[in-house]
Amino acid sequence: MRAIGDRARDLGREVTTASPARFAVLVFLCLIALFTTLLALPIASASGTHTPFADALFTAVSTICVTGLTTLDMGTHWSPFGLTVIFIGVNVGAMGVLTFASILGLVISKRLGLRAKLIAASDTNPLRAHGGPVNEGQTVRLGEVGSLLATVALSTLIIEAVIAVLMFPSLLVAGVPPLRALWEAPYYSAMAFTNTGFTPNPGGLEPFLHDYFFLGVMMLAVFLGSIGFPVIYTLWRQRWHVRAWSLHAKLTIITTVLLFFVGGVVFLVLEFDNPATFGDRNAWDTVFQSFFLSGMTRSAGFSTIDTSQLHGSSLIAGSMLMFVGGGSASTAGGIKVTTLAVLALAVWSEAKGRPSVQAFGRRIPSDVQRVALAVVAWGATIVAVSTITVAQITKAPVGDVLFDVISAFATVGLSSGVTDAAPDPAKYVLVVTMLMGRIGTVTLAAAVAATSRSQLYSLPVERPIVG
Repeated sequence: MRAIGDRARDLGREVTTASPARFAVLVFLCLIALFTTLLALPIASASGTHTPFADALFTAVSTICVTGLTTLDMGTHWSPFGLTVIFIGVNVGAMGVLTFASILGLVISKRLGLRAKLIAASDTNPLRAHGGPVNEGQTVRLGEVGSLLATVALSTLIIEAVIAVLMFPSLLVAGVPPLRALWEAPYYSAMAFTNTGFTPNPGGLEPFLHDYFFLGVMMLAVFLGSIGFPVIYTLWRQRWHVRAWSLHAKLTIITTVLLFFVGGVVFLVLEFDNPATFGDRNAWDTVFQSFFLSGMTRSAGFSTIDTSQLHGSSLIAGSMLMFVGGGSASTAGGIKVTTLAVLALAVWSEAKGRPSVQAFGRRIPSDVQRVALAVVAWGATIVAVSTITVAQITKAPVGDVLFDVISAFATVGLSSGVTDAAPDPAKYVLVVTMLMGRIGTVTLAAAVAATSRSQLYSLPVERPIVG
């Protein structure tokens, strides 16, 4: 028995140290299998019957990948047991993303040495496998793994608890019974911080349509979840000492805030005359709801309007915002705001004729730029293939299909209505899209970084024609 235990331990050690990305994928798949089984049980549905496999799988993937897309009415289909399973799954999925992005490298570094310790020393960014100077503002406690796990878990619990307390009075004002409000407050809080977007009541956010405090608190929770634990840690350590912030934190916050305001203005301009969305509201409500919608495209998925009624131009704008997503090592999806920032800086540097890409007194190396390009290409390929496949299966308008596919890839949860009516084959395609969107870009970045090798010679240069 001891020999079997030793072999199992050695095998587990080999799996986790040889390929961290493969290990992360394995854990995600195991979680999805477990939660699919739980959600398919009769006790999980309000009617006491088995949930069809396709719907149970779709909900489990949407839960573990903190997406928020659903093929069922969350407020009426699931029993209290089912909603509890989803609540736990969302937090497990969110914590899994945070821990894999910020802790897995530190766990593995106990077996690898300095190369992997450099990864852990800089927010577990896979690009750190190349070495180079480490900014202390980016480190997240290089002590015991247990204490670091506790730090991440504690910060998540504190943020969700504070948000739940702030939301509780609004639930009472909306007419929710006190005992039910004690359940819905942490539920809404978790769904906001994890950027998931599930709602426990049939009407969704309808009771809070004009409760700007409640919606404002929700936007704050979404923002904190979307910027990522490394940035939260930097803000906690450095507070308002902006110059001491890491380059990652600066790029994440600046790009996130910029996209929020640009998105709000775009939705305001495109939808102010649409009677099905904002056209019948007063000026203040139209402005607020436009910016709320912009904030939810960060990967949250909450909505105070029927997104299927948006103009086609707004669907395209929303698709672009969703494709970018939130920050790295966060609960948000997409290609990440830092990826967009790096590419934008590269384009600007090229236009200015600069020999290198620079920002805030720091030079961004070429390997970071290559991985950014690879992530965008990878995401665009996934979205293109999934859109073509789902459009062929459903025969729905391509614009609507594209919106839902990007929503799945970027783990947002907003829908144009395609997902609700999708047949089982289309659901399976969206399931794969959600999985690839959640773990695909991270896996690609890790693979690119890990397979990069030093080259002690240079090949002859020849310039192909581009553009």
